[in-house]
Amino acid sequence: MSEWPMVGLAEIEAARDLLEGVAVRTPMEESRWLSEMVGGEVRLKAENLQRTGSFKARGAYVRIARLSPEERARGVVAASAGNHAQGVALAARLLGISATVFMPEGAPIPKERATRGYGAEVVFSGQYLEDALVSAHEFAERTGAVLIHPFDHPDVVAGQGTVGLEILEQLPEVATVVVPTGGGGLLAGIALAVKAVRPDVRIVGVQAKDAAAYPGSLAAGRPTPLQVMRTMADGIAVGRPGDLTFAAVREHCDDVLTVSEDSLARAVLSLAERAKLVVEPAGAAAVAALLDRPGDFAAPVVAVLSGGNIDPLLLGKVIRHGMAAAGRYLNLHVTIPDAPGGLARLLTEVSAAGANVLEVAHERISPALSMDEVDVHLQLETRGSTHSETVLARLREHGYRVLE
Repeated sequence: MSEWPMVGLAEIEAARDLLEGVAVRTPMEESRWLSEMVGGEVRLKAENLQRTGSFKARGAYVRIARLSPEERARGVVAASAGNHAQGVALAARLLGISATVFMPEGAPIPKERATRGYGAEVVFSGQYLEDALVSAHEFAERTGAVLIHPFDHPDVVAGQGTVGLEILEQLPEVATVVVPTGGGGLLAGIALAVKAVRPDVRIVGVQAKDAAAYPGSLAAGRPTPLQVMRTMADGIAVGRPGDLTFAAVREHCDDVLTVSEDSLARAVLSLAERAKLVVEPAGAAAVAALLDRPGDFAAPVVAVLSGGNIDPLLLGKVIRHGMAAAGRYLNLHVTIPDAPGGLARLLTEVSAAGANVLEVAHERISPALSMDEVDVHLQLETRGSTHSETVLARLREHGYRVLE
């Protein structure tokens, strides 16, 4: 493992000066619904409103701006599932440098198009970010282009650390900072910035459970690659922590938690409904952790929303998944008499219970049914798990045989 080069408060403050007029000082929004759930003040650090839609623009610009004239002339190359790609492409355009970005196959279309829109050349390579990184390294060796790593470089970490400085300025009394985590650049940067000023603040990283390289790596004492990853949170789907970021996370972070796909979907849905914020699944990981473990975080809490770049088609799927995870869909099999008016009476009871019918299907041929019965499959939209129980109770009270 490489030694961790010194990135302290002075380096992060210098990065902030470099980003003046380039990066947005993103707002920190009060969240009353999360505050009620946690039992103390919760704020949302809205990096989804950053230029290019994520925090990545900060680190990418700092790294590229510090290249020598000779390095700038050779151009830059990067590997990214999308957010770092856009940050590199924007920084390269602002600084007049050519950029090539390798993306894994299946990278979100809006992220690819935005990257091209900033002027970078996009090349698809491999299934995972690590595959794209291999191709980017090969391209750098072949052409002399400077590799801009998505997280494992001191300048990148210093740039991401400016988020931590803003958190301290916007909420000086913060007690806990919860951070979505992939390779660890944002987590390391925030931890280094915050702990330098307030060592008592608890710093918590959050990873998608099925793409969580940090828990195993921390247990092993070294970066340990995952063999398989499967998550909707492509922005934090990183199979191996960086050497530099791992060292910083191990030394300065208090915990790394994991959240399920259901929790990520619920978080995206809740942020859209309650905070009126569009956040990608990776960017919602900190909120997912608060929803899962509301009693585990000392307030005031800052949850970082790390990105908002989500394909509209995926957003629709995630919202439907989130509604299902929150108990907003109810699937029932109800046995009714096979007689005129039977289905109408059933739907009248469903309507009286306040549920919305999304789908109806009949089955007449089944060993479990008598000749004068029909099995009706209903997919209903409800207001949540409590309402779903009310619907079930009403149907059973009126004599219907109901199976979930």
